Amino acid sequence: MDMKKIYLIIVMAVAALTANAQQVLNLSTYNGTNLEKYDGQECKINVNRHMFTGWNTVSLPFAMSESEINDVFGYDCRLEKLIGAEEASGKVTLFFQDVKKAGIEANVPYILYFTGENANVRISKNALVENAASAVSYNVRGSDDVVSMVGTQKHFDGIGAYGVLAVDNSDAKFVAVDESLNGFYATRCYVRLVSGNSKSLATQHLAAGETTSINNIVNRNEKVDVYTISGVKVATGINAAQVSKLQPGVYVVNGQKIAVK
Repeated sequence: MDMKKIYLIIVMAVAALTANAQQVLNLSTYNGTNLEKYDGQECKINVNRHMFTGWNTVSLPFAMSESEINDVFGYDCRLEKLIGAEEASGKVTLFFQDVKKAGIEANVPYILYFTGENANVRISKNALVENAASAVSYNVRGSDDVVSMVGTQKHFDGIGAYGVLAVDNSDAKFVAVDESLNGFYATRCYVRLVSGNSKSLATQHLAAGETTSINNIVNRNEKVDVYTISGVKVATGINAAQVSKLQPGVYVVNGQKIAVK
């Protein structure tokens, strides 16, 4: 075999090895990771995330299926997503609904109930990395306020926001953040109100099947009254199409909860 052929074989082998080489992303869950160079790439992702017994906040730059969530966080964990907010008597109630069956979507903020002892959990998988903003926002029914839940890619001091404390977090209680707290590390989430963090926040948890479509409980031409969760009537004698155009949030119609998105 002449040298030219040997050289071509070596070049082709190196090219094949380079093409098959996979990016490895060791995701920092404290200071954060520059995700721009990984955006849109299939990577071998390694994550060590500290979880506290009770409610934690989670936002990841990649997706996880329900079975993967169960394998990592335990089969009895709960995963919930913010679906609306309501203010009454100066208190803002955040409505979260169980979405574990749908899995974790990349860059979506969640709360996750971890039943194990305080510990580091490891995620190791091949996945597409998405470097994108992580936030959902809703108008707060009953006020002019707006609530946002935001995931963090790097450490954020959180002044003026709300967060779930690492201790006493069995109820996912969001408390105002000030200089005495450590803020939010990467892969966590915080809640922010346009009005600041002077209001009291409460959390209501809805099961996966606890809200339904308005079309499942109201006939096409039926007229219904609509109430907030706290029992305040917000509409009288409207049809299903009109209900669907209400401000996003959770309502009660014919004794059943519905989610308008």
